[in-house]
Amino acid sequence: MNKPITEFIEKYYLHFNAAALVDAAKGYVAHLNDGGKMMITLAGAMSTAELGKILAEMIRQDKVQFISCTGANLEEDLMNLVAHEHYVRVPNYRDLTPEQEWALLEKGLNRVTDTCIPEEEAFRKLQKHIYEIWKDAEEKGERYFPHEYMYKMLLSGVLEQYYQIPEENSWMLAAAQKNLPIVVPGWEDSTMGNIFASYCIKGNLKPSTMKSGIEYMTYLADWYPKNSGGKGVGFFQIGGGIAGDFPICVVPMLYQDLEMHDIPFWSYFCQISDSTTSYGSYSGAVPNEKITWGKLDINTPKYIVESDATICAPLIFSYILENS
Repeated sequence: MNKPITEFIEKYYLHFNAAALVDAAKGYVAHLNDGGKMMITLAGAMSTAELGKILAEMIRQDKVQFISCTGANLEEDLMNLVAHEHYVRVPNYRDLTPEQEWALLEKGLNRVTDTCIPEEEAFRKLQKHIYEIWKDAEEKGERYFPHEYMYKMLLSGVLEQYYQIPEENSWMLAAAQKNLPIVVPGWEDSTMGNIFASYCIKGNLKPSTMKSGIEYMTYLADWYPKNSGGKGVGFFQIGGGIAGDFPICVVPMLYQDLEMHDIPFWSYFCQISDSTTSYGSYSGAVPNEKITWGKLDINTPKYIVESDATICAPLIFSYILENS
């Protein structure tokens, strides 16, 4: 079998962060091959970085069984799906003056590092359709999670008229087609969350129409014990913040707060982050710190790749797809 990525990184990635990347990829493959399941957490602007091009294939091939992501990553994959041709790349973003940044704002271009998301073509195009789905659920007395509303919108086919990238490059579409479990902690801190709040303030919608973060935790608390038998559930964390800290806490909550003493620890852990160890930083905390919080066991395989996830994650995922 042809394995170009495997051959490349095993030949050249021999030391330091490069070696950690290979070790983490091999550990992921071993975990899956032993019957384990895996959660991937997405912080940062991974969807705008078009990680969906390979994450979608990971989902289709059952290399990930659960995703935790920020509200931004949830929606920005859809924005890229329907407005990609209107995105503007700014390769010299480090040199922009405040006046040039203001000019981007006046053009409706919201900058994420070197990429500007077009407000009218991305946000507003989705807003019209998602509002109709929110309102329909409310009128029926139904309540759903943020990601479930987006699944409904994708599976309805209403967005197909706008697609500007191959649909196989959308990780959200792949997830919707598999009904992949997702938690989106802090969803309110996103464009769609802000839009939903605006409708509540205007009296068009009720906050109760959207299931809450606490309900996301109870959803995860139900899923984890049912799926942690055998080799257990691994934890592959891209970045830090709430996308990682929220789901990893389900283990100590189950056995400390609910006193379910047969709950296994996370059985694999890897973090890709460019945040170095510092004062009080969750993103920069080394994996061993999580032992003290009852999240990881002494013997849990632990990896940390201190690098840029936009470079490292596609390499690791490619290795996994070639070898499991």
